Formats: sequence, C-alpha cells, structure tokens
Amino acid sequence: MSTLKRKGESLTNGVEAKKPKANGSIASFFTAPKATGSSSSASPAVPTAKFDKQKWLAGLTAEQKQLLNLEIETLDDSWLALLKDEIVTKEFLELKKFLDRETKAGKKWFPPKEDVYSWSRHTPFNNVKVVIVGQDPYHNVNQAHGLAFSVRAPTPAPPSLKNMYIALKKDYPTFVVPPNRGGLLTPWADRGVLMLNTCLTVRAHEANSHSNRGWERFTQKIIDLVAQKRTRGVVFMAWGTPAGKRVQKVDKQRHLILQSVHPSPLSAQRGFFDCGHFKKANQWLVNRYGDDGEIDWALSPGVTTKAVTSVVADTSPEAGKTVAADVKVEMKVEVKSEPNEATKVNVTKKSGVAGDDVDSDDEAALEEALRLAEEQVKSESP
Repeated sequence: MSTLKRKGESLTNGVEAKKPKANGSIASFFTAPKATGSSSSASPAVPTAKFDKQKWLAGLTAEQKQLLNLEIETLDDSWLALLKDEIVTKEFLELKKFLDRETKAGKKWFPPKEDVYSWSRHTPFNNVKVVIVGQDPYHNVNQAHGLAFSVRAPTPAPPSLKNMYIALKKDYPTFVVPPNRGGLLTPWADRGVLMLNTCLTVRAHEANSHSNRGWERFTQKIIDLVAQKRTRGVVFMAWGTPAGKRVQKVDKQRHLILQSVHPSPLSAQRGFFDCGHFKKANQWLVNRYGDDGEIDWALSPGVTTKAVTSVVADTSPEAGKTVAADVKVEMKVEVKSEPNEATKVNVTKKSGVAGDDVDSDDEAALEEALRLAEEQVKSESP
C-alpha cells in the first residue's frame, strides 16, 4: 500500500500491527454451516467481486482526491470497495471539509489521522464475525486509536472496558485481565470483532464535538452493509439505547442481535454483568459455523477462552484480584465518592432513565472518581 498507510500502521505496537491473512484459517468460518455432531473440512472463502482501485481513482476529480486522501490511503480495500460510492457523496465530502477546517484552525482531534480507519485494517470486511457498536471516541491524549472501547498502553482500561472484563470473567473463568490493567483490544479485532464507534473523530477534550457532522450516516452505512452482505450471519452487540437504535433494522432471522444496558458504571449494575453476551455470541457462532467460528476473547499471552481441554484457568490470587478490585471500586464510587458536581451528575444519571446514554465525557469523570475511590480502598486495606 502507499507510504502514508505504511507509516500509519508502523506507529502501532507489534500486536496491533498484525493483520489477518486474507485466506487464513478464518476462511472456514464462511463456508456452509456444519451439521450438528459432524465435522467438515475447510472450504475456500466466498469469492467477492474484484475492486479496480486504480480505475476508480481515475474517475475522481482533483478536489475529491485531495479531500479523500485519508480514505484512499488508509481505508482497507475490502471496505473501500463497498464504501466508494458513499465517500463521494456531498454529505461525506462536507464532513471532510469540516475536518480540514478543524486542522487548519489548530484544533487537535482524535484519534490520530492514521488511526481513524484502523478498524478496517484489523478487521477486513470478509473477516467480520462480531460487531460491537460504540459511541464517541475517547477524547484525551493516548486513548482513541480507531477501535471502540480500546486504548493503547500505558493508558489503563477505562471504566466501561473494566466492566466488560468483569462480564467476560463471568462468562469465561479462564479470562485474565491484561497486565497493568491494559485496554488494547486489537487481538479481538484481528480475530473478526469489528469495534465501530458511531462517530469516528472527536475534538480533543470536547466530547461529542464532531457529532452530527456526517459520521453517523457513514457508520450506519457500514452496519447496514454488514447486515446486508454478510449473509451467513454475524453477531451484533448493542449496549445502551443509542447503540440499540443502530441495529433496529438488522434482520434478526439472519443475524444474532444482543442488546443490554451500557457497560458504564452508570448502568452496568442494571444487567450488563450478567448479560452473558460474550458466551452467547460464541455459542451462536459455533452452532452455525462450527468450531472455527468461535472468538477467543483472551487478551493475555498464553491464555485462551476457547474450549481447549489443555488450558487450565488461572486460579492464582493475582488473576482475580484486578476484577475483584474493580467491583469494589464501583461500589465505593456509588456510595462514598465526594459530592462534587461531576459526581452529582453521574449519580443522577445512574438512577435516571438516560443512565445508559454514556459518552466519553462521562467516561472521563467516572475514571477520575474510580481512581480516587481505588486509592481509598487501598488506604483502608490492612
């Protein structure tokens, strides 16, 4: 690919830079479903129409090429082939002009340009097994990098992701929280989990600052394309009211729709921890496609959540300590946090109807509250 794309991908760490092979073992996932109790050999992946990128580029105007340089250079070709008509619409070009104005005005925005479409490179269209619908990208430094809920080291997992770990541990006792409470989810993306935010960019430190500029239409198109063209079926995880609206038109006979409250501490206590979505997704995938359909949700080296008899759950005190601490911190925040304005707002939301409408601004306030509560827990420990 071009120099820009190679440069962008070189900025990621070793794990993130890995890209699934186009015709690797995942190919068997997209063959005909296995009959119950029987086994079958892998068949070639379903062929797709070839995209002549150079021919398409030749048909663009000079202005379109300039505005769409990021898409041309960093959007994976499997997605560009499907989105090529969408990105030349007036609405999308206006979005790109807006981003150019932000940059020229000295407005810093996230994620870094080369990471805006990292979701497409880690999860090519033909590899999609699961779609997790996010909302606004994280808006602080060294957080957003193009995958919903994911953060790069040394940034620790934000509150919602910590709660996702708790739910995962309930579904899969073999799950181990990443070292240093890490939050990098690229292993999931490389295994077929498309983690897509509703908005793909945000101004630094200003939640929802790029909403209603055109990203919502674009990302809805992505969801619709997956629903329409992944005819074998995929799993959609929609947490919270906004995410639920995104999958309303998805064919529930063809796909599996898993809905719950958002994993934010504002709403997770109302059913997220016991939703069982990670296990339900795998049960559905294995039932439909056989063992190769199963997602390995593990994020730590040498650990797997897949049904392998040789794997033994990590029962050491250290393995469960982080998850247990997260649960304690949640309870501490709700009961003992100082009644400053941010906490008042969040507690009100927790008890209100809109408790699951969480954006990255809520995440930042919650993260600080959790940090303070965690320090209190440590100070009270013997």
